[in-house]
Amino acid sequence: MNLSAELLRPFRPRAARWVASVLFVLTVLGPPALFAVMAANDLDMSWADVVGTLATAVVLAWLCFRQAAVRAVPDDDGLTVRNFIKVRRLEWEQVVEVRFGVNSAWAQLDLSDGTTLPVMAIQSADGEYARREVGRLAALVQLHESDQPG
Repeated sequence: MNLSAELLRPFRPRAARWVASVLFVLTVLGPPALFAVMAANDLDMSWADVVGTLATAVVLAWLCFRQAAVRAVPDDDGLTVRNFIKVRRLEWEQVVEVRFGVNSAWAQLDLSDGTTLPVMAIQSADGEYARREVGRLAALVQLHESDQPG
């Protein structure tokens, strides 16, 4: 089945990506600004403070980058889910159901092996946008369910 480009658009969170992107920029620009202000005021930092500050900034920047990279990318054959740490490729026939409960932080996929997989790309913080995206994902699952030989 050849699906439309709009239906196969990647799923990405809005609020979390925006916050992570802003924090990433602040984390990258913060240490140089701190060092410049300290130098301008003739304040010294020990080498351990400098290293600690830079190490903390690197870790925070990596965390922000990982959060901003969360997505789920559908195609004709399946869905690639990139969560905060892991990436998992699913064939459409592996997805049994899409759930998005009132108290859920993000969408969940019920899989044919009896497990569930969170889809952090669809987050409750995005409100109505997230509900529309869950509907689109459920429609993709249903479309491919009807393609299966029975």
